[in-house]
Amino acid sequence: MEILFTSLKGLKRNDKRLMGQTSIWMFPIYGCAALIKPLYNFIRNMPLFERGIIYCAAIFSGEYLSGSILKKHNCCPWDYSRAKLNVRGIIRLDYAPLWIGAGLLFEKVLGCRSTSS
Repeated sequence: MEILFTSLKGLKRNDKRLMGQTSIWMFPIYGCAALIKPLYNFIRNMPLFERGIIYCAAIFSGEYLSGSILKKHNCCPWDYSRAKLNVRGIIRLDYAPLWIGAGLLFEKVLGCRSTSS
């Protein structure tokens, strides 16, 4: 998803190659998406939007924790300092709708079944 997201920046620059990028540090961080299925087991009876908010909070927490550790060692691959709604340059609060959507998408990708929407 990150490669797709970063490659879209090429559209702004009129770069038709649409080159995306990531960092090797992101692989274990993105691997944490596997935690969505166990989390889903606890929140499966909640309405869709509430589950999305919980996923967003979990993703923000993971992003903040991992970003803080990487930043401490000068190897954080992202810097949101220039964004208006950033927290220590590590998370962007304006990404909340994206993280809500990502969490709900991962429910489907990981084969979670909802009993309540």
